[in-house]
Amino acid sequence: AAGRLPSLASQFLRRQQVLQLYRKILRAIREVPAEQDRRYLKEWAREEFKRNKDATEEDAIRMMITQGNMQLQELQRTLKLANS
Repeated sequence: AAGRLPSLASQFLRRQQVLQLYRKILRAIREVPAEQDRRYLKEWAREEFKRNKDATEEDAIRMMITQGNMQLQELQRTLKLANS
């Protein structure tokens, strides 16, 4: 059982990372001025996370988190430009 502990711990941390990313994305979407765009982006984010919620492959999950962060940064950059 001891051998499974690190994997459980890393699964827990990974889950925290994913939830944190999801919350950051939703927070960024709230800044989008157009209601229609906000709705679309929120739906997109929800679907994207739901579609991948059963992923277990460590590398794939890491890659998805990286992609999600890149998309978040892109959204934040776009919002910054729109507000400047």
